[in-house]
Amino acid sequence: MSDFIFKIQPNIVLGSYTTSRLGQYVKDFGSKFMVVVDPVLKQVGNAEKVTKSLEDRKIDFFVFDEIPGGADTQVLTNALTLARQAHIHGVIGVGGSKALNVARAVCTLYHESHEVYDFIDGANPSTAPIPLIALPTTIRDCFVFTDRIPVVDARSSKLRLLKTQNGLAKMVLFDPNLTVTLTENQMSSLAIETLAIATEAYLSQKATFFSDMIAEKSIELLGYAMDGAQTLTVTTPQEVLYSEAGCMASLAAASSSIGAGSLISLCVNSRFKISKSLTSSILFPYVIEDASKFRKDRLARISKIIRAANQDAGDDEAVSALTEYVRQHIAKANLPARLKDLNVTIEKLSLAAEDASEVDLINTLQRSMTSDDLFELIKQAY
Repeated sequence: MSDFIFKIQPNIVLGSYTTSRLGQYVKDFGSKFMVVVDPVLKQVGNAEKVTKSLEDRKIDFFVFDEIPGGADTQVLTNALTLARQAHIHGVIGVGGSKALNVARAVCTLYHESHEVYDFIDGANPSTAPIPLIALPTTIRDCFVFTDRIPVVDARSSKLRLLKTQNGLAKMVLFDPNLTVTLTENQMSSLAIETLAIATEAYLSQKATFFSDMIAEKSIELLGYAMDGAQTLTVTTPQEVLYSEAGCMASLAAASSSIGAGSLISLCVNSRFKISKSLTSSILFPYVIEDASKFRKDRLARISKIIRAANQDAGDDEAVSALTEYVRQHIAKANLPARLKDLNVTIEKLSLAAEDASEVDLINTLQRSMTSDDLFELIKQAY
């Protein structure tokens, strides 16, 4: 088992209407902020909920939402320029992973004098970051509690991991009300991806007793949210269950690691701007089948926690039930079941497999894997 090292950072606030108290929370970190917002949130009105809380408390801020395709180095460079010109005290990131990644990167590099590409190419930041307050809106972000930021290199469309300093995120707020504007299809895709993240953390070579405990609880909560409770003892609203499960899946991934499915989906998104949730959901059953060759007992445990299999089922039966459970939820949500349904060729996907093998996360997957192993997983799902 890997050594267990646990640092209590950042403060986590989870509950309905926490967004309405954002202005109260950020006053501890300054009075002038850049608010990085996913453009989609402006369309559905969620961005106004965030800015209203700041306006009511006379917090000085400006909004940055020029994130057309994702968190690439060109977007980051533009955001950094604006942040430095405004002499901000901190950054508030609101949205899915692309908005949060831009916000985290701005905080990380704000005081640095070198070019963005120096850090993309491997240099470590040497100055103190400015405070980050994060508001995830899509229930899952497997990097929000880590010291790495996924950034797309605009020169090559490859995924790069930017190193961050300790103590970057000061607070992460999970507000279940920010997820209610998502469509049923989007929520189903995110739920399956969150289950995949928790499962990968449970299977990872970096797993610890702590990440196991958090991953198991995340999986249990996802089961209640996706299928309902068998008794009336669980009365928590579905959107709250999803937020709780997403928070725990992110914590589990930070304490352990994401796996092959999540890594491939990140690289596919970087190159081809295809939804990470869709790619991850499609790959998930094949990740389970691959892991059943060496982690059957753990997969059986997951299957029973999420109630896909009976408690007295054997390992083989339980693993088969888990695979079928995931495929049934994909079909029920009318999500694509094959990678070819995403309108991308197998030749292009081979590039994503090569990209994934160059990311240092390749060393913490559920088993030792090469680009050939990753491409084999892609072929099976194609």
